[in-house]
Amino acid sequence: MELGLGLIGGGFMGKAHALAYRSAGAVFGDLPPVRLARFCDTPPERARTLSAQFGFDAVTDDWTALVADPAVDIVSITTPNASHREMALAAIKAGKHVHCEKPLALTLDDAHEMEAAAREAGVRTLVGYNYIHNPMVRHARKLVADGTIGRPVHFRGWVDEDYQADPDLPWTWRSSRADAGLGALGDLGCHLVSISHVLMGAIESLVADTQIIHETRPLPDGTGRAPVENEDTASAILRFANGAQGTLCTSRSAWGRKNKLDWEVHGTRGMIAFSQERLNELQLYVDDGPRGEQGFRTILAGPEHPPYGAFCPAPGHQLGFGDLKTIEVASFLRAIAAGEDAFPTFTDARAFERAIHAIDVSAREGRRVTF
Repeated sequence: MELGLGLIGGGFMGKAHALAYRSAGAVFGDLPPVRLARFCDTPPERARTLSAQFGFDAVTDDWTALVADPAVDIVSITTPNASHREMALAAIKAGKHVHCEKPLALTLDDAHEMEAAAREAGVRTLVGYNYIHNPMVRHARKLVADGTIGRPVHFRGWVDEDYQADPDLPWTWRSSRADAGLGALGDLGCHLVSISHVLMGAIESLVADTQIIHETRPLPDGTGRAPVENEDTASAILRFANGAQGTLCTSRSAWGRKNKLDWEVHGTRGMIAFSQERLNELQLYVDDGPRGEQGFRTILAGPEHPPYGAFCPAPGHQLGFGDLKTIEVASFLRAIAAGEDAFPTFTDARAFERAIHAIDVSAREGRRVTF
């Protein structure tokens, strides 16, 4: 069964998707073959250049033509946030499987509409939370499930970058609620929420605060300044459904931070710690043996942590960001071939994003939000 890919968008994530769909079969070997059927971007000159670079059979600057193309079985959406809903609903109506980048939608109502449409149509969906596909995250989940650190009682996570730290950076669509939805929460914090769900289960309630650090930014044409409508930072205190507590913090204005997605799971017998900037390592502390000889030990990613071994037979040689996207794509292709759900589906992503919208509501209304 050959699957035709239609990719909409050729930016950073579009390129990541193109490379992942091209390489997944070569890495894993047990996947249905994928043909790069049609690529869409604008303007037409850019679309033609990137289509040739990525290796697609056909090119268009009209995404509706891509969705309608009978050669396309999977529609991959890597465009800005505000376009996700319209494109996904059109693809679902056309009977296509949909791979959509996060966040799924600008609002929870839109996410619900997209999830319900996909469920009714019976198509397969996947949302691009690629960090949860890291073999080290999977191993951490196994350690928690096996009781290695005892009962999990606290999750602590933070995710910081500095792409909005400079107050003189020009205003872009990312500062508009109509175009981007949430700010740091929708771009960064949702990844942290997805990991907390994988390791700790669902969030039950939270109380939060947010901050806009740079309230205006200069317009690109130099004619003045425009308001920043969404948050630069957010912090939340959580209660999980299993009774554990947690904290989440995120900032897009943290000077010096490039992809500081760090988290810890504290248990009654030990703890696990991870840093995305060292994504091939896991730190494990277990209360075992003489106290004077206890300490954190580093678990280095290797073939014992699937699917690392599909990329390299030797430990310590390391995977990267693009490899996590390849693992994500492989899971989707297997799910389509088997007629099963991949993870995370639109339903899963809606649950993740319910938490970031709850943080926004809690901050704006000054109250605890219970799900």
